[in-house]
Amino acid sequence: MVYFVGAGPGAADLITVRGMRLLQKADVIIYAGSLVNPALLEYAGEGCQIHNSAEMTLEEVIDVMEQAERENLITVRLHTGDQSIYGAVREQMDILEEKEISYESCPGVSACFGAAASLNLEYTLPGISQSLIITRLAGKTAVPEQESIESFAAHHASMAVYLSTGMLKELGERLLAGGYEADTPAALVYRATWNEEEAYLCTVETLYETAEVHGIKKTAVVLVGPAVAQRNYLKSRLYAADFETGFRKAKRSEE
Repeated sequence: MVYFVGAGPGAADLITVRGMRLLQKADVIIYAGSLVNPALLEYAGEGCQIHNSAEMTLEEVIDVMEQAERENLITVRLHTGDQSIYGAVREQMDILEEKEISYESCPGVSACFGAAASLNLEYTLPGISQSLIITRLAGKTAVPEQESIESFAAHHASMAVYLSTGMLKELGERLLAGGYEADTPAALVYRATWNEEEAYLCTVETLYETAEVHGIKKTAVVLVGPAVAQRNYLKSRLYAADFETGFRKAKRSEE
């Protein structure tokens, strides 16, 4: 059996309880060594085989899974954040299906949520934004033309941009071209929730400058949108005294 487990954004105690328990009972762990906090491997039991996928090809990863399956062992494939976002898991799952190897997924906390927690930020402020767009600039992996930064920027929603720290000059220019104002609030969060985390509030116009000043070249998530400022929002109707729910009667003011 193979379990695809989200390791969380960085801090070892931000893996889910289910994910931690899967690590504890795993016979084999294949972890994304370039991004996953190695402290998570301390959850592994004695005698567990540990492989760093940063040094492996897809074929080599599958070979380890196949060998473990032949020996009736439990394998945990440990991905950074939540594996459903930029995790390259579908290609692994398809091969496992072809080989008739069973697998399950255990979700994790993605970097944009770790970054939001670090800033005590809410992406969906009433009256400001009710949507969060997770995207990236094209790099080694292409981005469909209809998913351009410009097209998403036109919505003025909250946006979390992954895997683009080395292209912040281009990102800022394209956000502006898409319709964000130069003074639109933004944030740059380096290694969210790790001990060495750095978080900086800035604007769309100053994203590149902020990264240059602080020497941030990679492993950061960019947050963009009016909600980053956490100002001028409306209170939630859910908790308004005159709002009735299935659990609470509305409180009417006496005339």
